[in-house]
Amino acid sequence: MKFGLIGHPIAHSLSPALFKAGYDGRYPYDLIETPDFEEAYQIFLNEYDGINVTAPFKELSVQKADILSEECRIIGATNLLVKTTEGIKAYNSDYLGVRLWLSGAVQGLESVLSPWPQGAGPTKWEGFFPTPEPHRKARVLIVGIGGAGKAAAAAAESLGMETILMNRTRYSEYIKPLSHFREEFCKADIVIYNLPIRIAELDSLTEEDFCPGKPKHILEANYRNPSFDKSLIQKMKATNPGLSYTEGRTWLLLQAVTGYELFTGEKPDLDRMTASL
Repeated sequence: MKFGLIGHPIAHSLSPALFKAGYDGRYPYDLIETPDFEEAYQIFLNEYDGINVTAPFKELSVQKADILSEECRIIGATNLLVKTTEGIKAYNSDYLGVRLWLSGAVQGLESVLSPWPQGAGPTKWEGFFPTPEPHRKARVLIVGIGGAGKAAAAAAESLGMETILMNRTRYSEYIKPLSHFREEFCKADIVIYNLPIRIAELDSLTEEDFCPGKPKHILEANYRNPSFDKSLIQKMKATNPGLSYTEGRTWLLLQAVTGYELFTGEKPDLDRMTASL
């Protein structure tokens, strides 16, 4: 079996190292680097058993699938295509991974990864993650509603959470502009930040906006150039010790945990994957 990643740009991706660690190098995993989606998709059809999909191809890829998972039908985007006997099937492991994280966040965990069992050999993770069940009406602010943001919104709504959508462009009665960021950041129990850049509104936050005494959980998608840098996180935690921040590498790992098994039918080695990051 042979797998890979399509998107542009992807030279910085940690996915090859993560996949290699998960299966001890038993399966090839390549970066398919091209800005042309049709070219990338044809390479997948000709040479690969499954591919991960990243920006800007997540919404285009879902249109190519013969079979859509339930979450892909809701979201309209995929980050994983796999060949099956019935055709090309699309999944969204961003949705699956964020759903696991959200289930842990509302229980007060800094990260669902924190209690991972240690030890050699493949980690048995069945039943390890908190069971995703509807929780109290937590308020979730989702900043950036591209493919990953849509997946995060669907995950939050599937758990019965209230979602507030915010974007730099494409506003509507359901999507707020960034001018509401400060107000909504303070109100939110959970903030999921999907933008690839740091917005000026982050620098306008005051100690009052960090909501001292109120637990708050932040998940960021970007692991390459995070917008929540160390100085900002330290400032927030000094004001609100109940605040937790989960970096993009955790998001990457959670979607990989759920996605790679869909590729191979085998559970990856989580200990090796964690160490590779």
